[in-house]
Amino acid sequence: MLSVKQELLAALAAELETLSPGAGARAAFENPKVAAHGDFACTAAMQLAKPLKANPRALGEQLKAALEATPAFQQWVDAIEIAGPGFLNIRLKPAAKQQIVREVLAQGAGFGNQASRGENILVEFVSANPTGPLHVGHGRQAAIGDAISNLYSTQGWKVHREFYYNDAGVQIDTLTKSTQLRAKGFKPGDECWPTDGENPLAKNFYNGDYIADIANAFLAKETIKADDREFTANGDVEDYDNIRQFAVAYLRNEQDKDLQAFNLKFDEYYLESSLYENGHVEETVKRLIANGKTYEQDGALWLKSTDYGDDKDRVMRKTDGGYTYFVPDVAYHIQKFKRGFTKVVNIQGTDHHGTIARVRAGLQAADVGIPEGYPDYVLHTMVRVVKNGEEVKISKRAGSYVTLRDLIEWTSKDAVRFFLLSRKPDTEYTFDVDLAVAQNNDNPVYYVQYAHARIQSVLRAWQEAGGAGLPSLKDVDLSALEGPQAQALMLLLAKYPEMLTAAAEGNAPHDVTFYLRDLASSYHSYYDAERILVDDEKLKLARLALVAATAQVLHNGLAVLGVSAPERM
Repeated sequence: MLSVKQELLAALAAELETLSPGAGARAAFENPKVAAHGDFACTAAMQLAKPLKANPRALGEQLKAALEATPAFQQWVDAIEIAGPGFLNIRLKPAAKQQIVREVLAQGAGFGNQASRGENILVEFVSANPTGPLHVGHGRQAAIGDAISNLYSTQGWKVHREFYYNDAGVQIDTLTKSTQLRAKGFKPGDECWPTDGENPLAKNFYNGDYIADIANAFLAKETIKADDREFTANGDVEDYDNIRQFAVAYLRNEQDKDLQAFNLKFDEYYLESSLYENGHVEETVKRLIANGKTYEQDGALWLKSTDYGDDKDRVMRKTDGGYTYFVPDVAYHIQKFKRGFTKVVNIQGTDHHGTIARVRAGLQAADVGIPEGYPDYVLHTMVRVVKNGEEVKISKRAGSYVTLRDLIEWTSKDAVRFFLLSRKPDTEYTFDVDLAVAQNNDNPVYYVQYAHARIQSVLRAWQEAGGAGLPSLKDVDLSALEGPQAQALMLLLAKYPEMLTAAAEGNAPHDVTFYLRDLASSYHSYYDAERILVDDEKLKLARLALVAATAQVLHNGLAVLGVSAPERM
């Protein structure tokens, strides 16, 4: 049907060009909001009426007559109707809709994918501080980032997944001090824990059981591997640097286990500390000063960020000589650009909203050729977790929040991914653990996966009864697929590629979950209306081809989300 649509669009473009030179480039079909109005809609007559000084309905009649005379419309279109002030509602012949089944079966896992465009994109997500296990907010970010990466891959981009570790700063000192006190035998609630005079941030010490695990591993002089580097504890509770290195490595390793449980792999882990070690932060600051984009005031160095639309200028270097947190972010994004990533998408929590303007201001002030609006941001809200009808706020392991691994262990990797992707990222979301494990139609991931498994069961039954196998379905006669449920199912299959493109352009993986639920619903309606394994061989093969194509699109869409497509449930 995609090829049919292209033929019809080409015919429409030619007729529009005849009516008004240059109009052919704007040839397009819309999807009617009401299915009864037809399969495609065209608003070209209304758009051209004013420049051509013509009555839109009369122009619609003229365009209708011209299109009906073209070979493409004669072959594939059943009727064209004029509606309202000049809408063209186009009804396809069953044969036109049936073509989508052949296209899906021929392209298989590649259906919906676009050709390589030869461009690189970096998607940065999760990027959690190595100070504790990943919480459910990180899980939402992981699901969104991985699905967006998959979406861009379907559109021909070469995707680079990156995790940025904030392994420098106050939070690392707090982690180190918490671990050191645990190693010395102290624990939360002890007098020194909240009132340690050497650390003004003592009230922010980390209280979870995982801190005790780190301390015990440190005392045992364990060796921990993080990425390709190994760190060995020396067990000396007074060696602050060794405790810091070991604690960071330990938690990076723990977070990697969380990501493995989520079946998520990154192409690169980028350390904030490397920006300082390699001189990128100092180089960025010197460049901003040299460009005249800074000034000194009250003992601090300020960026003239208001020159680039920020609501106020921002401190870069504090009076104590330390840099504010957006400065290494500017240096980091300059490095992203220099590494060849002209398009970058950052997935972050909504609490990072305030950093967008200052980072972009710093990038423009640096004047290294980075375009305005770089990078793109997708912001997400946090997640509430409800279990047994009550909100769960605390994990014993983490001390103050529910971890991603908790959620996976309570439900499944598939449920966590699908649920966390089922709403727009910037909308509040409540994760219902009880719903996520329910095996009924109220559970959206179960509903979609069951549709796929149900189809596989039908295909197995056919093959076990002597069926020729899936490859034979690519060339069967599809003319028997004329019922309303079959027609609706085929139209929905045909919308998959356009849905993918729109979801990628809008950084909207939730659109994929909506589509899959609609497709599963359409399949279940078809299955209930028409028996598939009938005695009539021609009818049976046509119906098998349709459901096999449906299973393929369900599989492809679930793969974009990082969710499995089970063959049995």
